[in-house]
Amino acid sequence: MKNVQENPHSDRAKISRRGLMASAAAAAVAISAGASKSRAATAAKKFKLKYAPTLGAFRQHAGKDPIDNLKFMADQGFTAMFDNGMMGKPKDLQEKIAKEMSRLDMTLGPFVLYADFGVKSFVTRDPEIRKMLIDRMKQGVECARRVNARWALVVPGRFDEGLEWDYQTANVIDNLKYCAEVVEPSGLVLVLEPLNAWTNHPGLFLTKIPQSYMICRAVDSPSVKIVNDIYHQQITEGNLIPNIDMAWSEIAAFHLGDNPGRNEPTTGEINYKNIFKHIYNKGYKGVLCMEHGRSKRGKEGEMAVIEAYRACDDF
Repeated sequence: MKNVQENPHSDRAKISRRGLMASAAAAAVAISAGASKSRAATAAKKFKLKYAPTLGAFRQHAGKDPIDNLKFMADQGFTAMFDNGMMGKPKDLQEKIAKEMSRLDMTLGPFVLYADFGVKSFVTRDPEIRKMLIDRMKQGVECARRVNARWALVVPGRFDEGLEWDYQTANVIDNLKYCAEVVEPSGLVLVLEPLNAWTNHPGLFLTKIPQSYMICRAVDSPSVKIVNDIYHQQITEGNLIPNIDMAWSEIAAFHLGDNPGRNEPTTGEINYKNIFKHIYNKGYKGVLCMEHGRSKRGKEGEMAVIEAYRACDDF
């Protein structure tokens, strides 16, 4: 009798346990579905403009793996990425990054093709230097094909203290024409970056937007344009929005960073919300590379960057 009473009790226990397990599983599925919807909603809230974090900008959240970093960027609403050092990466990694960016529908910003801050290069007529530049352009074209890049950055090097400035300008134009002949058939666009001489890069030839505009007009190639670095230009000349308008036909990309400090927008004096609104209203579809540091360390600093762009993108 005792055994008979225990068996029905055991069966009821099994049924009860099964029911609990089923309920728990259903709840887990519901929670998981809710979390997936939440993540999807976050990812769907894309920024209005193609702000591009550097690869590894969110390493505290995403770790060191570049693919995980790309996924994190996409989840946060970013639709672009840039990596100045792309040319130096192994070819298989370049291809892996390009494949994941294509899957995530992300655009790659300009990578550095040539930027030697220590030599007089574009300002000279030296045939050996011209050959070096042409060879470098060929390497850039090959890299661009692997990573699906539309733009590559060029810094024309130092100025020559012993040569009349206008001769140097003519030499820069001539050398860029040779470079354009190499890259133009592939569709790659070289973007010239003027840099400030006061805080970061004394001694360089290219420093201002009007100067860059004049050179691009003289080269007269769809493959030679400007990357307007807002941080550098605030230091060099200010007058940011009028210079954007004046040089608009020759601007193909932007670099970002507040001043002083060269950290995320909202940490300095530049009104990035107004600048972003102005660029957006002009119909800009290109990339804006987030070439700056963080005002805070760790995960808090990374989230502060994202929040700053959310605030400035709210126009």
